[in-house]
Amino acid sequence: MPQMSPMWWTTLFLTFIMVYMLYVIITYFFISCGKKNEMKKSIKINKMNWTW
Repeated sequence: MPQMSPMWWTTLFLTFIMVYMLYVIITYFFISCGKKNEMKKSIKINKMNWTW
């Protein structure tokens, strides 16, 4: 099996890290936005006018 130079290993490592971070960021925003919309629909707000 041919050996890779250290520079290629670093480039490969950085590529995988960037892809992983992109995946994490995209899933975080899609999941958190979906949960916020569901929470707004499920919470009922009772507004009461207080008179003193």
